[in-house]
Amino acid sequence: MKVLQIIDSLDAGGAERMAVNIANELQAAGHESHLCVTRKEGLLKTAISKEVGYIFIEKKGKLGWVALSKLKRYIKEHQIELVHAHSTSAFTAVMILLLLRNKPKLIWHDHYGKANQLEARPLKVLRFLSGYFNQVISVNKLLKAWALKELKCESVTYLENFATATFNQELQTPLAGRENKRIVCLANLREQKDHLNLLKAFEVLKKECPEWSLHLCGQDFNDDYSLRIKQAIEQRDLKDHVFLLGSRADVGAVLNTCDIAVLSSRSEGLPVALLEYGLHHLPVVVTDVGACKEVVADYGIVVESENAQLLSAAILKLIDNKIQREDYATKFHNHVMDQYGSKRYINKLVSIYQSA
Repeated sequence: MKVLQIIDSLDAGGAERMAVNIANELQAAGHESHLCVTRKEGLLKTAISKEVGYIFIEKKGKLGWVALSKLKRYIKEHQIELVHAHSTSAFTAVMILLLLRNKPKLIWHDHYGKANQLEARPLKVLRFLSGYFNQVISVNKLLKAWALKELKCESVTYLENFATATFNQELQTPLAGRENKRIVCLANLREQKDHLNLLKAFEVLKKECPEWSLHLCGQDFNDDYSLRIKQAIEQRDLKDHVFLLGSRADVGAVLNTCDIAVLSSRSEGLPVALLEYGLHHLPVVVTDVGACKEVVADYGIVVESENAQLLSAAILKLIDNKIQREDYATKFHNHVMDQYGSKRYINKLVSIYQSA
């Protein structure tokens, strides 16, 4: 099968990681796999397998006719049978379909990170585009129910994300803080990730456990939300305990150097970061949003969102009980390997492709 993944950027976000992981794993499974980036390259470019076909079309503006022409030629040259468009790349994918005489099948993959706030999701354009989808893949059950209700495509499948681990990476730069006493939050600095609530919770932890540190690993967009995070770190006197790592190409090494993993989101889809925590043997504390509770099951601690008191108490529980941490880490790792492994995922994905 000749399959092309389309994604708008290669920044280190969840949808971007999934597009790259899928392209790599399809190639490893014996399919002819390709990846198209429409607007912006980034850190994840180095994670693309050398065997995967790659094109960056440098799309500019809303339509980007030059970029579309480039992609049209690529699809014809490689005789692409199926286009798998991720998130906002749906527009580009539909435009390509309209330009091609021999049209590949079109799968749209919905990674929407605000699954708990769907009432505010823009719909008009997406509903129009959905008339061209052969299949929709939703990363959690909330998104599947929404797609069945709101979109024109009647074929909608819930397919859990998967992640891959990188155990042999070396740290590009050493992490601050004491060894064996680091907490990590792998999330780009976006409002739905609610780092501000995490900082509020960590202020309590600092008083109880001053030797522990918090490491925020994710892209800094240098916007108003980013400024509020930095101000909160200063105002709460956390600058010697909380460290902004930015986007890192050595995420695996960062996770291997930490001891507890947290996601404090107020809304999620199915965060790839959570699966990466499991693969890297980390005990987790997460908020009950999106598919987080479903993923964690009984192998970590799940608390309600936007509640700093519960969040700090849960993290403190892990800090105070090393045996519990190790037990959670082992069981969660085994759970993720069993239920969210790449082989299982690719088998399900190929079945979806074939049904389309």
